[in-house]
Amino acid sequence: MPSKRRKFSAFAKILLILTFVCGLFVAGGYYVLTTFEPLDTQEEPEPGCRLGLADGRYEMEVAQAVNAATVGGVAFSRDLPEEAVTVAYATVWQESTFYNVEYGDLDSLGLFQQRPSQEWGEPDEILDPVFASRSFYDKLSEVNGWEGLPVYEAAQHVQRSAHGFAYDQHEELSADMAEVFTGRAGPSMTCWFDAESVEEMRASDTDVAGAQEEMARVFGTDPAQLPVDPESNSGSGSVGRTGDLGWAMALWAVAHAEEYGITSVTYEDQRWQASDGVDGAEEWSRVEEDRAANGRVVLR
Repeated sequence: MPSKRRKFSAFAKILLILTFVCGLFVAGGYYVLTTFEPLDTQEEPEPGCRLGLADGRYEMEVAQAVNAATVGGVAFSRDLPEEAVTVAYATVWQESTFYNVEYGDLDSLGLFQQRPSQEWGEPDEILDPVFASRSFYDKLSEVNGWEGLPVYEAAQHVQRSAHGFAYDQHEELSADMAEVFTGRAGPSMTCWFDAESVEEMRASDTDVAGAQEEMARVFGTDPAQLPVDPESNSGSGSVGRTGDLGWAMALWAVAHAEEYGITSVTYEDQRWQASDGVDGAEEWSRVEEDRAANGRVVLR
């Protein structure tokens, strides 16, 4: 029969071995933690745009933001108040959810679902968001006292829809969006793209001339001729009846960045840079205001 001393000796050996093994695991874990960089497990977000609204954030697809920026921008060319943009947005939400679709009920097309058979224009014209927006605003302006009408009624006077009250459900969101895209809320919209697209944008030449030409067509003002008022508190003198033209142009450029290879948009003391949206890289950042820009939107 084994003695108590031998039993205790065997137990001590087992305990010593277990302690040694646990020590190896601890030492190995410490080595891994202090030697190797942690794996980046954050997933790259899907390309998109985000609006900072009065009651929180709202995300859109890039294609939707592109069209929203254009519809809002055309209101500047017609010198219409922000409320006109709200009516237009409520209409587009109901008709196409901001996708420039090539189909619809009967021969309806585009953002506003306008019909060639009702003399809204030729199909290729209706599918041009600038032309379609101009047509909508021109018809809206012909409605006597539209500014005093509920949004859905103003929209219905233009659209003559079978479901005119449906525009009402989009009024609140449309009003918040109008404040953003008319530039009154400053740098309150941003976009991000997939990593491959960002690399392509950085590797290619920015089509600044093309972007500025289209901005002039949308807003009715050449961005190189933005008014400058040294007496203005904003420093840009671009605030008018529709909104802040400078900021509206800057946000338009952000939404259209992929199309024109724009990797940087700077206005006043704020800068947006093209990114994949990881770790908040899509946010606007404060920079020292470039006096040489003279109140203009700078694209790179």
